[in-house]
Amino acid sequence: MLKIRLQRLGRKNDPHFKLIVTPQTYKPKTHKYIEDLGFYNVKSGQKEFKTDRVKYWIGVGAQVTPTVYNFLVEQNLIEGKKKNVLPKKSVTKPKKELKKK
Repeated sequence: MLKIRLQRLGRKNDPHFKLIVTPQTYKPKTHKYIEDLGFYNVKSGQKEFKTDRVKYWIGVGAQVTPTVYNFLVEQNLIEGKKKNVLPKKSVTKPKKELKKK
């Protein structure tokens, strides 16, 4: 299965991301990918995606990660609501009180 995901580039405290198409089995930090679809600069807020190629890969069946999905909804490439990408909070169970004898 193919994934459209962000790949982190840049130095420490200066992140840049590249939008890539890659097989799901590859790790996020491997520099092997099928096609480069654009970039995202965090500090300046620049986002530039190749819209025709993104639509092609989605049409072929590539899955989109939730963060990339939100970017595409924001730029009106995909219709829909944004997804929540924050982790779900787990319910903490109260500790059993120690019984005093």
